[in-house]
Amino acid sequence: MGDYLEHRYHRAVRGVVAALLWLGTLAILAGQLVALAWVLSVVAGVPKWAGCVVGGLVMTSYFTAGGLLTSAWVNLVQLVVLLAGFAVALPLAVGRAGGVAAVVAATPGGDYWRFWHAGASGWVYLALLGPAFVVYDRTVRVGVAAQAAVLLVFAFMPPALGIVARALHPGLPTHELALPTVLMRDLSPLVGTLGLAAVVSAEVSTADAILFMLATSLSQDLYRRFHRPDASDAQVLRVARLAAVAGGMLGVGLAIVAPTVIDALTVFYSLLSVSLFVPVLAGLYLRRAGTPEALAAIGAGIVALAAVHLAAGGRGYGFLSPVLAGLLAAAAACAASLGRRRRPPAAG
Repeated sequence: MGDYLEHRYHRAVRGVVAALLWLGTLAILAGQLVALAWVLSVVAGVPKWAGCVVGGLVMTSYFTAGGLLTSAWVNLVQLVVLLAGFAVALPLAVGRAGGVAAVVAATPGGDYWRFWHAGASGWVYLALLGPAFVVYDRTVRVGVAAQAAVLLVFAFMPPALGIVARALHPGLPTHELALPTVLMRDLSPLVGTLGLAAVVSAEVSTADAILFMLATSLSQDLYRRFHRPDASDAQVLRVARLAAVAGGMLGVGLAIVAPTVIDALTVFYSLLSVSLFVPVLAGLYLRRAGTPEALAAIGAGIVALAAVHLAAGGRGYGFLSPVLAGLLAAAAACAASLGRRRRPPAAG
Protein backbone atom coordinates (compact mmCIF):
# COMPACT_ATOMS: atom_id res chain seq x y z
CA MET A 1 0.00 0.00 0.00
CA GLY A 2 2.83 2.39 0.81
CA ASP A 3 4.45 1.75 -2.57
CA TYR A 4 1.16 2.41 -4.34
CA LEU A 5 0.51 5.68 -2.53
CA GLU A 6 4.00 6.95 -3.33
CA HIS A 7 3.79 5.86 -6.96
CA ARG A 8 0.31 7.31 -7.52
CA TYR A 9 0.69 10.50 -5.50
CA HIS A 10 3.86 11.54 -3.68
CA ARG A 11 6.05 10.20 -0.95
CA ALA A 12 4.50 12.77 1.42
CA VAL A 13 1.18 10.89 1.17
CA ARG A 14 2.96 7.64 1.96
CA GLY A 15 4.63 9.25 4.97
CA VAL A 16 1.41 10.71 6.39
CA VAL A 17 -0.48 7.44 6.04
CA ALA A 18 2.41 5.43 7.48
CA ALA A 19 2.57 7.70 10.53
CA LEU A 20 -1.18 7.55 11.08
CA LEU A 21 -1.35 3.78 10.74
CA TRP A 22 1.67 3.32 12.99
CA LEU A 23 -0.20 5.10 15.76
CA GLY A 24 -3.45 3.29 14.94
CA THR A 25 -1.75 -0.11 14.92
CA LEU A 26 -0.91 0.38 18.59
CA ALA A 27 -4.66 0.06 19.25
CA ILE A 28 -4.75 -3.44 17.72
CA LEU A 29 -1.80 -4.43 19.85
CA ALA A 30 -3.57 -3.08 22.92
CA GLY A 31 -6.66 -5.15 22.08
CA GLN A 32 -4.66 -8.39 22.04
CA LEU A 33 -3.00 -7.52 25.35
CA VAL A 34 -6.37 -6.79 26.96
CA ALA A 35 -7.60 -10.24 25.88
CA LEU A 36 -4.47 -11.85 27.32
CA ALA A 37 -4.99 -9.95 30.57
CA TRP A 38 -8.53 -11.34 30.91
CA VAL A 39 -7.21 -14.89 30.54
CA LEU A 40 -4.64 -14.33 33.28
CA SER A 41 -7.33 -12.70 35.41
CA VAL A 42 -9.56 -15.79 35.28
CA VAL A 43 -6.74 -18.34 35.62
CA ALA A 44 -4.56 -16.69 38.28
CA GLY A 45 -6.51 -13.70 39.58
CA VAL A 46 -3.94 -11.34 38.07
CA PRO A 47 -5.14 -7.71 37.80
CA LYS A 48 -5.62 -6.34 34.30
CA TRP A 49 -2.59 -4.03 34.33
CA ALA A 50 -0.27 -6.85 35.39
CA GLY A 51 -1.66 -9.17 32.71
CA CYS A 52 -1.03 -6.51 30.07
CA VAL A 53 2.55 -6.08 31.26
CA VAL A 54 3.25 -9.83 31.28
CA GLY A 55 1.78 -10.31 27.82
CA GLY A 56 3.73 -7.35 26.48
CA LEU A 57 7.02 -8.64 27.87
CA VAL A 58 6.55 -12.13 26.42
CA MET A 59 5.66 -11.09 22.88
CA THR A 60 8.20 -8.25 22.66
CA SER A 61 11.04 -10.38 23.98
CA TYR A 62 10.77 -13.26 21.53
CA PHE A 63 9.93 -11.03 18.57
CA THR A 64 12.88 -8.67 18.99
CA ALA A 65 15.23 -11.59 19.73
CA GLY A 66 14.25 -13.77 16.77
CA GLY A 67 12.58 -11.50 14.23
CA LEU A 68 10.26 -12.58 11.44
CA LEU A 69 11.59 -16.14 11.12
CA THR A 70 10.92 -16.85 14.78
CA SER A 71 7.43 -15.35 14.51
CA ALA A 72 6.65 -17.49 11.46
CA TRP A 73 7.56 -20.75 13.21
CA VAL A 74 5.91 -19.75 16.47
CA ASN A 75 2.76 -18.77 14.58
CA LEU A 76 2.66 -22.19 12.93
CA VAL A 77 2.80 -23.91 16.34
CA GLN A 78 0.19 -21.51 17.69
CA LEU A 79 -2.12 -22.23 14.75
CA VAL A 80 -2.02 -25.98 15.45
CA VAL A 81 -2.72 -25.40 19.16
CA LEU A 82 -5.49 -22.93 18.31
CA LEU A 83 -7.39 -25.22 15.94
CA ALA A 84 -6.95 -28.31 18.09
CA GLY A 85 -7.93 -26.54 21.31
CA PHE A 86 -11.17 -25.07 20.04
CA ALA A 87 -12.13 -28.17 18.05
CA VAL A 88 -11.99 -30.21 21.27
CA ALA A 89 -13.41 -27.59 23.65
CA LEU A 90 -16.52 -26.54 21.70
CA PRO A 91 -18.45 -29.85 21.58
CA LEU A 92 -17.58 -30.58 25.20
CA ALA A 93 -18.75 -27.14 26.32
CA VAL A 94 -22.03 -27.50 24.41
CA GLY A 95 -22.54 -30.90 26.03
CA ARG A 96 -21.81 -29.46 29.46
CA ALA A 97 -24.57 -26.91 28.88
CA GLY A 98 -27.09 -29.64 27.98
CA GLY A 99 -26.77 -29.69 24.21
CA VAL A 100 -27.56 -27.25 21.44
CA ALA A 101 -31.28 -27.13 22.26
CA ALA A 102 -30.59 -26.20 25.88
CA VAL A 103 -28.12 -23.49 24.88
CA VAL A 104 -30.55 -22.00 22.36
CA ALA A 105 -33.34 -22.04 24.94
CA ALA A 106 -31.13 -20.29 27.49
CA THR A 107 -30.25 -17.38 25.19
CA PRO A 108 -32.85 -14.60 24.84
CA GLY A 109 -34.86 -15.11 21.68
CA GLY A 110 -32.49 -17.80 20.45
CA ASP A 111 -31.38 -15.45 17.64
CA TYR A 112 -27.67 -15.71 18.42
CA TRP A 113 -27.49 -18.65 16.07
CA ARG A 114 -28.44 -16.76 12.94
CA PHE A 115 -25.72 -16.74 10.29
CA TRP A 116 -25.84 -12.95 9.78
CA HIS A 117 -26.67 -11.11 12.97
CA ALA A 118 -25.18 -7.68 12.23
CA GLY A 119 -28.11 -6.32 10.20
CA ALA A 120 -27.63 -3.43 7.78
CA SER A 121 -24.70 -2.02 9.75
CA GLY A 122 -22.80 -5.25 9.14
CA TRP A 123 -22.94 -4.75 5.37
CA VAL A 124 -21.80 -1.15 5.81
CA TYR A 125 -18.75 -2.20 7.82
CA LEU A 126 -18.03 -5.02 5.37
CA ALA A 127 -18.00 -2.48 2.53
CA LEU A 128 -15.80 -0.09 4.51
CA LEU A 129 -13.27 -2.61 5.78
CA GLY A 130 -13.18 -5.00 2.82
CA PRO A 131 -10.89 -2.85 0.64
CA ALA A 132 -8.22 -2.94 3.34
CA PHE A 133 -7.76 -6.67 2.64
CA VAL A 134 -7.58 -6.50 -1.16
CA VAL A 135 -4.17 -7.67 -2.42
CA TYR A 136 -2.73 -8.09 -5.91
CA ASP A 137 0.51 -10.05 -5.56
CA ARG A 138 -0.15 -13.69 -6.50
CA THR A 139 1.80 -15.25 -3.64
CA VAL A 140 0.16 -13.04 -1.05
CA ARG A 141 -3.24 -13.60 -2.65
CA VAL A 142 -2.88 -17.38 -2.42
CA GLY A 143 -1.77 -17.10 1.20
CA VAL A 144 -4.66 -14.83 2.14
CA ALA A 145 -7.13 -17.15 0.36
CA ALA A 146 -5.81 -20.18 2.27
CA GLN A 147 -6.02 -18.24 5.51
CA ALA A 148 -9.59 -17.22 4.71
CA ALA A 149 -10.57 -20.85 4.11
CA VAL A 150 -9.25 -21.86 7.53
CA LEU A 151 -10.89 -18.88 9.20
CA LEU A 152 -14.22 -19.68 7.55
CA VAL A 153 -14.18 -23.05 9.32
CA PHE A 154 -12.82 -21.69 12.59
CA ALA A 155 -14.62 -18.35 12.93
CA PHE A 156 -17.87 -19.72 14.37
CA MET A 157 -16.12 -21.44 17.30
CA PRO A 158 -15.33 -18.47 19.60
CA PRO A 159 -18.82 -16.92 19.20
CA ALA A 160 -20.39 -20.33 19.84
CA LEU A 161 -18.36 -20.70 23.03
CA GLY A 162 -19.50 -17.21 23.99
CA ILE A 163 -23.12 -18.26 23.56
CA VAL A 164 -22.47 -21.27 25.77
CA ALA A 165 -21.01 -18.93 28.38
CA ARG A 166 -24.17 -16.80 28.16
CA ALA A 167 -26.22 -19.90 28.95
CA LEU A 168 -24.01 -21.17 31.78
CA HIS A 169 -22.89 -17.86 33.34
CA PRO A 170 -25.46 -15.12 32.62
CA GLY A 171 -24.20 -12.97 35.50
CA LEU A 172 -20.62 -12.36 34.32
CA PRO A 173 -19.49 -8.79 35.09
CA THR A 174 -18.10 -8.33 31.56
CA HIS A 175 -18.65 -10.29 28.36
CA GLU A 176 -14.89 -10.43 27.74
CA LEU A 177 -14.58 -12.95 30.58
CA ALA A 178 -16.92 -15.39 28.82
CA LEU A 179 -14.42 -17.54 26.95
CA PRO A 180 -11.79 -18.01 29.69
CA THR A 181 -14.56 -18.62 32.25
CA VAL A 182 -16.06 -21.51 30.27
CA LEU A 183 -12.66 -23.04 29.64
CA MET A 184 -11.64 -22.70 33.27
CA ARG A 185 -14.83 -23.71 35.08
CA ASP A 186 -16.90 -25.93 32.79
CA LEU A 187 -14.40 -28.29 31.19
CA SER A 188 -11.96 -30.86 32.50
CA PRO A 189 -8.55 -29.52 33.51
CA LEU A 190 -6.88 -31.12 30.48
CA VAL A 191 -9.36 -29.77 27.91
CA GLY A 192 -9.66 -26.43 29.66
CA THR A 193 -5.90 -25.99 29.67
CA LEU A 194 -5.74 -26.85 25.98
CA GLY A 195 -8.50 -24.33 25.28
CA LEU A 196 -6.78 -21.61 27.30
CA ALA A 197 -3.56 -22.34 25.42
CA ALA A 198 -5.53 -21.88 22.20
CA VAL A 199 -6.79 -18.47 23.33
CA VAL A 200 -3.31 -17.36 24.37
CA SER A 201 -1.92 -18.67 21.05
CA ALA A 202 -4.44 -16.61 19.12
CA GLU A 203 -3.63 -13.41 20.98
CA VAL A 204 0.15 -13.79 21.00
CA SER A 205 0.18 -14.81 17.34
CA THR A 206 -1.72 -11.67 16.41
CA ALA A 207 0.38 -9.51 18.71
CA ASP A 208 3.72 -10.48 17.19
CA ALA A 209 2.35 -9.91 13.70
CA ILE A 210 1.36 -6.41 14.82
CA LEU A 211 4.85 -5.83 16.20
CA PHE A 212 6.17 -6.79 12.76
CA MET A 213 3.87 -4.18 11.21
CA LEU A 214 5.11 -1.53 13.63
CA ALA A 215 8.76 -2.42 13.11
CA THR A 216 8.53 -2.54 9.31
CA SER A 217 6.47 0.61 8.96
CA LEU A 218 8.76 2.75 11.09
CA SER A 219 12.05 1.37 9.76
CA GLN A 220 11.15 1.18 6.06
CA ASP A 221 8.33 3.66 5.39
CA LEU A 222 9.58 6.40 7.69
CA TYR A 223 13.23 5.96 8.71
CA ARG A 224 14.72 4.72 5.43
CA ARG A 225 12.31 6.55 3.18
CA PHE A 226 12.57 10.01 4.76
CA HIS A 227 15.42 10.18 7.28
CA ARG A 228 18.23 7.92 6.06
CA PRO A 229 17.74 6.73 2.45
CA ASP A 230 21.32 5.41 2.46
CA ALA A 231 20.91 3.43 5.70
CA SER A 232 22.47 -0.02 5.72
CA ASP A 233 20.51 -3.17 6.40
CA ALA A 234 22.09 -3.40 9.86
CA GLN A 235 20.95 0.14 10.69
CA VAL A 236 17.42 -0.56 9.45
CA LEU A 237 17.32 -3.77 11.50
CA ARG A 238 18.40 -1.88 14.62
CA VAL A 239 15.68 0.73 14.08
CA ALA A 240 13.13 -2.04 13.48
CA ARG A 241 14.00 -3.68 16.80
CA LEU A 242 13.84 -0.37 18.64
CA ALA A 243 10.48 0.31 16.98
CA ALA A 244 9.21 -3.08 18.16
CA VAL A 245 10.32 -2.40 21.74
CA ALA A 246 8.79 1.09 21.67
CA GLY A 247 5.60 -0.25 20.11
CA GLY A 248 5.37 -2.98 22.75
CA MET A 249 5.74 -0.46 25.57
CA LEU A 250 3.20 1.94 24.09
CA GLY A 251 0.81 -0.93 23.40
CA VAL A 252 1.00 -2.04 27.03
CA GLY A 253 0.26 1.48 28.22
CA LEU A 254 -2.72 1.78 25.88
CA ALA A 255 -4.02 -1.65 26.88
CA ILE A 256 -4.02 -0.69 30.55
CA VAL A 257 -6.33 2.27 29.89
CA ALA A 258 -8.43 0.67 27.09
CA PRO A 259 -11.86 -0.41 28.40
CA THR A 260 -12.44 -3.41 26.09
CA VAL A 261 -10.92 -5.33 23.21
CA ILE A 262 -13.57 -4.06 20.80
CA ASP A 263 -12.92 -0.43 21.74
CA ALA A 264 -9.23 -0.87 20.97
CA LEU A 265 -9.79 -2.61 17.62
CA THR A 266 -12.35 -0.02 16.53
CA VAL A 267 -9.73 2.71 16.75
CA PHE A 268 -7.48 1.05 14.18
CA TYR A 269 -10.11 0.01 11.66
CA SER A 270 -11.80 3.40 11.83
CA LEU A 271 -8.48 5.13 11.19
CA LEU A 272 -7.66 2.71 8.39
CA SER A 273 -10.97 3.30 6.61
CA VAL A 274 -11.10 7.10 6.74
CA SER A 275 -7.44 7.61 5.83
CA LEU A 276 -7.13 5.11 2.95
CA PHE A 277 -10.51 4.49 1.34
CA VAL A 278 -10.96 7.77 -0.55
CA PRO A 279 -7.29 8.26 -1.62
CA VAL A 280 -7.09 4.70 -2.95
CA LEU A 281 -10.43 4.91 -4.76
CA ALA A 282 -9.64 8.34 -6.21
CA GLY A 283 -6.21 7.15 -7.29
CA LEU A 284 -7.73 4.23 -9.19
CA TYR A 285 -10.62 6.00 -10.90
CA LEU A 286 -9.91 9.75 -11.02
CA ARG A 287 -7.00 10.59 -13.27
CA ARG A 288 -6.87 14.23 -12.15
CA ALA A 289 -6.65 13.32 -8.47
CA GLY A 290 -3.23 14.28 -7.14
CA THR A 291 -1.34 14.86 -3.92
CA PRO A 292 -3.49 17.86 -2.79
CA GLU A 293 -6.66 15.77 -3.11
CA ALA A 294 -5.18 12.82 -1.25
CA LEU A 295 -3.89 14.95 1.61
CA ALA A 296 -7.16 16.90 1.81
CA ALA A 297 -9.15 13.66 1.99
CA ILE A 298 -6.94 12.22 4.72
CA GLY A 299 -7.00 15.39 6.81
CA ALA A 300 -10.75 15.98 6.52
CA GLY A 301 -11.55 12.33 7.20
CA ILE A 302 -9.48 12.18 10.38
CA VAL A 303 -10.87 15.49 11.70
CA ALA A 304 -14.50 14.48 11.02
CA LEU A 305 -13.97 11.04 12.57
CA ALA A 306 -12.51 12.54 15.74
CA ALA A 307 -15.13 15.31 15.95
CA VAL A 308 -18.16 13.01 15.64
CA HIS A 309 -16.61 10.43 17.94
CA LEU A 310 -15.96 12.98 20.70
CA ALA A 311 -19.25 14.84 20.26
CA ALA A 312 -21.42 11.71 20.26
CA GLY A 313 -19.43 9.60 22.71
CA GLY A 314 -18.36 7.20 19.98
CA ARG A 315 -21.93 6.31 18.96
CA GLY A 316 -22.54 8.77 16.14
CA TYR A 317 -25.88 10.25 15.18
CA GLY A 318 -28.31 7.62 13.95
CA PHE A 319 -26.90 6.05 10.78
CA LEU A 320 -24.10 8.63 10.73
CA SER A 321 -21.38 6.73 12.55
CA PRO A 322 -17.98 8.38 13.16
CA VAL A 323 -16.47 6.28 10.36
CA LEU A 324 -19.20 7.21 7.88
CA ALA A 325 -18.84 10.88 8.81
CA GLY A 326 -15.10 10.63 8.19
CA LEU A 327 -15.61 8.98 4.79
CA LEU A 328 -18.15 11.58 3.69
CA ALA A 329 -15.85 14.40 4.81
CA ALA A 330 -12.91 12.81 3.00
CA ALA A 331 -14.92 12.47 -0.22
CA ALA A 332 -16.16 16.06 0.05
CA ALA A 333 -12.65 17.41 0.64
CA CYS A 334 -11.30 15.47 -2.32
CA ALA A 335 -14.11 16.74 -4.57
CA ALA A 336 -13.65 20.34 -3.35
CA SER A 337 -9.92 20.20 -4.06
CA LEU A 338 -10.57 18.87 -7.55
CA GLY A 339 -13.14 21.62 -8.12
CA ARG A 340 -10.67 24.35 -7.19
CA ARG A 341 -8.06 22.98 -9.57
CA ARG A 342 -10.53 22.87 -12.48
CA ARG A 343 -11.87 26.38 -11.88
CA PRO A 344 -10.61 28.68 -14.64
CA PRO A 345 -8.62 31.78 -13.55
CA ALA A 346 -10.55 35.04 -13.20
CA ALA A 347 -10.35 37.45 -16.12
CA GLY A 348 -7.93 40.36 -15.54
